[in-house]
Parts: sequence; C-alpha cells; structure tokens
Amino acid sequence: MSSQPKAAHFSAWQRWTEGPRLNHASLIETLDGGQAFRWARYPDYLEGRWSDQVFRIKVAPGSSDLLEYSVPVSPEPTHALNALKHYFACAVDFAHHTDCLPWRSDPVLTTAIQAFPGLRILRQPFAECLFSFLCSSTKQIPQIKAIHEIVATTLGSQLPDGSHRLPTWPQIAAAGEAPLRAAKLGYRARYIYQTAEYIATAGTDWLREVEAMPTELARAELLRLPGVGRKIADCVLLFGAGRLDAFPIDTWVEKILTRAYQLEGWKLPQLQQFANAHFGPLSGYAQQYLFAAARAGKIAS
Repeated sequence: MSSQPKAAHFSAWQRWTEGPRLNHASLIETLDGGQAFRWARYPDYLEGRWSDQVFRIKVAPGSSDLLEYSVPVSPEPTHALNALKHYFACAVDFAHHTDCLPWRSDPVLTTAIQAFPGLRILRQPFAECLFSFLCSSTKQIPQIKAIHEIVATTLGSQLPDGSHRLPTWPQIAAAGEAPLRAAKLGYRARYIYQTAEYIATAGTDWLREVEAMPTELARAELLRLPGVGRKIADCVLLFGAGRLDAFPIDTWVEKILTRAYQLEGWKLPQLQQFANAHFGPLSGYAQQYLFAAARAGKIAS
C-alpha cells in the first residue's frame, strides 16, 4: 500500500448514479489491475491520478455495485465529473460488448467474465499511457507504480492535493535522460528520452494524429518509437485510445493462451492470429477479462 500524501480538502462523497456499476473486485481490477499505474488502495477507497485529475472512488456503503467519488474541492466540479466519465469510457456499452464476446462457446472466457462482472477498459490520456507502458517492460506492477511516483514528483506539475501529475513529453525532453535514470528506469530511460525527442521533432500534433488513426496505421506509427514493440503498442492503443481490437500479449497472456486454450508450441504471431480469429473485433476486451482472471487464479495460466 502506498503512503498517503498530505490530505487536501476533499469533497463529501457523491453517489455516481449515472456511472458504471462495478462490484468491489471489478472496481479494483479495472483501476489497479495493470491498465493504469497511478491508483493506490486504502482501506475504504481507491485514490488515483491522471492528467490534472485526482479522484477517490469506492463502492457506496450498503450497495454492491453503485460507485461514489470524492475530489479535491474545486470551483469546477463539472469539469472533474466529465473527466471521470471520459476516463471510465462511459460512452462505451461494455455490457453489450461483453455479450458479443464468444463466451457461449468458450468456458474459459465464461469463467473470466463471471469472476469480474462489468470489468471496463479505461480511456486514459494517450500521451500518459504511452509513457506508462514504456516504463512497464520487464517490471512488476508495484515497481511500475513506484517509478511513476518518482518521475511525477521530480518532473511533473503540482496537483490540487499537493501530489504531482506525470510530466508531459515536452517536459521530459527538456529535462533530459538523467532524471529518468534517477527514477530507476534503467535502459528504459534512454528509450523514453529518445521517444520524447522523436515526438518533439514530429510536432505537437503527432500524438493526437496517431490516436485518431485506424488501428493498423496507429500501431505502425507507434512501432517507430524507440523501445516500442507490438505488446507496448497494443497496450497503448487498447488503454489509451479505446481500440478494443488491440490484443496485447505479455507473458501472462501467452501462458493463458498456451495452457487454457491448449496452444503449446505456438509462436507469438500464431497466438495473435488465434486471438483475432477467436475473440473477434473485441479481442482486446476479452484479453483484459482473461488477464484479470488468471492473476486471480480463476483460470489456468
């Protein structure tokens, strides 16, 4: 558990009646299960940051799936709520998407869906998501989270509660590689700094343009960046651009596919083809169900 920053004055808890319905396990898995790395768990709630936002979220007392939120007191509460709606991708009908997945003929997927009802794919800021997954290579979630906090505190602007947001890519480019190495990023520091330089050369609109491209074109552009392979590119597309057809394969997912689906000996390109064919255009969403269920020991991995 992370140490809590000095308390700002947070608003009273407000029921998010128009928000998604998530039980406690699905809420934790959505926010703190490997999609995002700036959420911390406290006894009664989760607290997280993205862009210029700070939120506390919990399941409402007496409810099984109604959420409540609290934010640092601000003159613009509507802005915060709109940011929360976007972050949770409230415009996306995940219930419909879940029903469209091939769970009727796939008992492994059925088990995963039942373990985490309502699990969502977050819509994170694209630029921050790229930074996050460049940090993630060969690191465990607690290590990635610790790196984020060091980089934010060192290079990022201050947030209303006294903590710091992640730096922008121009801030990273201006700071150089040394602060990244000091954050224990190792060889990733060079990739992140080189990516910052690439983005600076490509122009301020480059990330926005890539986010709007069709999936295949966007992936090809991301693969130009130092240190970005297929898995990182697909994570950025899935969690930062809402591309539910992007299917990241890390070691967890590779083990799930080879063991739960009896695909031993298959190479990564073959596993990718299987995922695209079996799970269809929502394969990335299926991947998150499988990833969550495997980590929880609900399915073979």
